[in-house]
Amino acid sequence: MKVLAAMSGGVDSAVAAARAVEAGHEVVGVHLALSRMPGTVRTGSRGCCTIEDAMDARRAANLLGIPFYVWDLSERFKEDVVDDFIAEYAAGRTPNPCMRCNEKIKFAALLDKAIALGFDAVATGHYATIIDTAAGRELHRASAWSKDQSYVLGVLTERQLAHCYFPLGDTPSKDLIRAEAAERGIQVAQKPDSHDICFIPDGDTRGWLSEHVTRTPGEILDEHGDVVGTHDGAHGYTVGQRRGLQLGRPAPDGRPRYVLSIRPVSNQVVVGPKEQLEISRIAGGRFSWAGTPGFDPEQEFACEVQIRAHADPVPATARLEAITDQDRTEQHRADATHEIVVDIDLAHAEPLLGVAPGQTAVLYIGTRVLGQFTIDRALPLERVALGAAAAGLS
Repeated sequence: MKVLAAMSGGVDSAVAAARAVEAGHEVVGVHLALSRMPGTVRTGSRGCCTIEDAMDARRAANLLGIPFYVWDLSERFKEDVVDDFIAEYAAGRTPNPCMRCNEKIKFAALLDKAIALGFDAVATGHYATIIDTAAGRELHRASAWSKDQSYVLGVLTERQLAHCYFPLGDTPSKDLIRAEAAERGIQVAQKPDSHDICFIPDGDTRGWLSEHVTRTPGEILDEHGDVVGTHDGAHGYTVGQRRGLQLGRPAPDGRPRYVLSIRPVSNQVVVGPKEQLEISRIAGGRFSWAGTPGFDPEQEFACEVQIRAHADPVPATARLEAITDQDRTEQHRADATHEIVVDIDLAHAEPLLGVAPGQTAVLYIGTRVLGQFTIDRALPLERVALGAAAAGLS
C-alpha cells in the first residue's frame, strides 16, 4: 500500500510513520505548514506548526529513510479554520478549531491531494481504530480510552475513512509510544504534546479575539429579561462563565450567576443560576455520519453522546428531524433544514453542564463513532419538561 504519513514533528506521528514502514508499505512523509508566520521554536507544550516542528519531522523521516516534503496549506488553513473560528465567535458560538482542522485540512485538503497523487491512504498519529465489516468501514475508539482521540475524528465521512490509516490505535499507553520512539532512535521521544489552540499559542483566546472581532457594547440580562449589567463585546463571554461578568445588580438570592446564553443578533448576554446550565437536550446541524449508520436515523435510537474531547460519554437517545420554526434559534444557519436532536437519559446520567452552541457533539454506539453535529441549541431540564407537557407528552 502506498501511504502518505502526515508528520507533525511530534512523537505520535513519527512512530505511526515508522510502523507504516515496518509493515512494508511504501511511505512518504509530509509536514503541513499551516501558519503564514511560523515561530522558530515552541514554548513547552504550547503551539505547533513551528519551524522547529518541521525540522523534527524531517529528522524523523531521514531516520526512517523515507522521502519527505513540506506542503504549504496555510491559505486553506486560514480560510477554513482561522476565519471560521472568528466567524463562529462573532455569531455567538463557541467553535472547536481542531474539529474543523481535521475536517477541512487533514482529512479533506490533505487526503484529496494524496488520492490525486496516487496514494492509497493517509497515516496519522491519532489514537483511534478502524474496523472493516461486511456493512463497510467503521471508526472506533482506541484500545486505551485514556488516550482515545476518536472524538476529534468524528467529522470523518465514509469516503474519508476508506483512505485512513491509524497505526497507533491498538497501543495501550503513550508511555509505550515514547519508549518505542526512543528505541528506534527518534529524537522527539520525550517532546511535550501540544495543547491549546495552535494559532493562539499563548492561550489568551479572549485577547486574540479582541484583535479580530469588532467589540460592540451591549446588555447583560438575567433569566427574566431584566438588564443587570453591560458588556464591551459578547464574544468575550462563554456559556458557563462565572468570573469577570461585572454585573451592576446582584441576584435577589445573593447566589452567583453564570452565563447561560449569548444572543448574537441582539448582542445580549444572558446570565442566571447554575442549575439552568444543566442541559437535558441538545440539537444541531452541520452533521455527518462516520460510515453508513445501518438504520434509519429518523427513528429514535439509543446511543451515547460526548460533547468535549476529554469528557465522558453520556447515555442518550437521538433522532434526525426537520427543524421547526418554533425550534429555530439565532444559532441555526439560515440554510439548515434538519438537525439531530439528542435527549440525555436522565435515568442513567446527570444532565450536561455548560453546553455552548458551536461545540461539537459526537455520537457513539458502543465503541463505534456513529457521527457528529454542531450544537445549535441546548435546553435545560425544565424547558424540556415544559415543552413535553405543552405537547401532552407528560
